[in-house]
Order: sequence, then structure tokens, then C-alpha cells
Amino acid sequence: MRAVQIQKTGGPDVLNVIDLPKPSPTAGRILVKHAAIGLNFIDTYQRAGLYPLELPTVLGREGSGVVEAVGPGVSEFKPGDRVAYVTAGGAYADYNALPTANAILLPDAIDFETGAACMLKGMTAEFLAERIWPLAKGDYVLVHAAAGGVGAILSQWLHHRGIKIIGTAGSKDKADFAKAHGCDHVILYRNADVAAEVRKLTDGKGVKIAYDSVGKDTAEASLSSLARRGLFVTFGNASGPVPPVAPLELSRRGSLFMTRPTLFDYIATPAEFQASAKALFEMIARGAVKIEIGQTFGLADIRKAHEALESRATTGATVLVP
Repeated sequence: MRAVQIQKTGGPDVLNVIDLPKPSPTAGRILVKHAAIGLNFIDTYQRAGLYPLELPTVLGREGSGVVEAVGPGVSEFKPGDRVAYVTAGGAYADYNALPTANAILLPDAIDFETGAACMLKGMTAEFLAERIWPLAKGDYVLVHAAAGGVGAILSQWLHHRGIKIIGTAGSKDKADFAKAHGCDHVILYRNADVAAEVRKLTDGKGVKIAYDSVGKDTAEASLSSLARRGLFVTFGNASGPVPPVAPLELSRRGSLFMTRPTLFDYIATPAEFQASAKALFEMIARGAVKIEIGQTFGLADIRKAHEALESRATTGATVLVP
């Protein structure tokens, strides 16, 4: 099978399409023939070495397709089942063998590309919107990169709950996209003082939560946008890691809270995984969340895909099609 392997960390040039043996599913695993593969910022962090991996390795954490074979002891799935999954790696390939605990049956109403695009980003949006901090109808939040893969899903989810959303975007086109996906206001961060604009929009109070997937470039704006006892959720490093924040700084700014969550701590058990994925599928089915796939790439164009993602040239989700 074809697979995208890295033998060292670095830029997109370390991504190489090679031939590897097709895996066989061992006990408790299924073999999925991919129809589509999701692309995520975490893939770029792993490729660059920010999140260390044992090398060589095949990147990619989510995909969708058809079960081709099942390992010993597997009763939850059978050959021919349509599935989507989130797992530790190996998705950038024609096939992936993965634990059954990381997969779920894909509803007939959801196509393969949507299934591959929605899992990691959509379940991230689920726990951010529903489980990380209590929110009430009418609360204000800040969503950085609101036109991005997670940002667009999160904004729709929060909008469905009646939350007031202030988004940030890098261009007018992306601002229009963010507004069409739930944002009440969008700040063009390249041309404005984000925190000052947030204060204006909230009558000086600030937001209850700042959702920040950008990292180093936006951390200060996030902290400065929070209301008293607000929460800074830093869940990505698109511009680099967030600099250290002293505990006394959180006190000085209004007894703030700060967390650096990862999805896998919120889907740590099979029950949590299934509940999160089903909640996501229900939101898609009722039309509250639409998964926008802004661009697709062939597996052979993986370097171009990473370059587009890292240069912030993408909108919505990005999918690889084998």
C-alpha cells in the first residue's frame, strides 16, 4: 500500500510517499480501507518535532472508509461496515489497522469525506463547547481562527446553544465565512487590537472563555480579552507554543483560569469516545453543524497540503483522498 512516512522531523519536505506492506488486523483491531483521510494541525506539530514521535512513522490520526477485515475477538464490526475513526497514527495511507475502541459506525447520511473531516475536529468542538467549562445562553466567548477547521465547527455548536461568539479571522473572506458559521462578530486580527475590540463589544466586561488554537501570536490577546474569572483555553500551536504564564499574572488579570486540554483526555474511555462521536453525528444530522470541506488533496500531494495548512491558506476542513 501507499503510505506517507517521515524518517526525520522538519518541514513538509520530510513527508515521503512510499510503499509499505498492507497491515493485517491483530486481536481487537480492524483493517480499514480508506475512502478519505482527515488533515489536522497536530499532524504538522508531529512532523515538525513539537510533539515527539518514535521514527520512522506514518502520520495521520483520523479517517473513514470500509472495514476490509477484522482481527480475532472482534464482534463490534464486520467486513463491509462503513466506519470513521480517531487513533494514534497511521492514517496517511491506503489502509490502517486500528483498535475497535477508536472507531465508530458511520451513519448512512454522512459521506466518507465528511466522516474523515469531522472526527478529530468535531469531537474537539464537542468537548470544548459542552464539557470544558459551564456556559449559559447569552454568554460571550472569543474563538480565534473562527474560519478554521475546529473554529467553524465550534462556532456553529456554540451558536446552536445560544452563546454569543466573537471570532477572529485574517481576511474579509474568512470573516464572512465565520459569520456564516455562527459568529456574531468577527475581528480582522491583522488590522485591530483584538482585546480592545472585545472589550468594546462586551461593554468592557470581556468574554467568559477565550478559545485559542493559534498559540504564541494570540495568547496575550486571549488573556486580555477575558472577563473576571474567565477561562483561557489554549488548545493549539499554529503560530508556536504559548510562552509561560506566571500564576500571579492570572491573579492580577482577574483570578483567571487557564487550561491546555487535549481531545484524548476527553475521550479516554470507549464510552466517552462513543458518546462524543454520537453527539457530533446528532448535531450534523439536525443541521446544527455543517462540516465545510474547503479543500481536498491527493495522498501524493501531502506536502502541498501541509504547506497550505501552515500558511493559513485553508478554510474549513482539509481532506486527503487516496
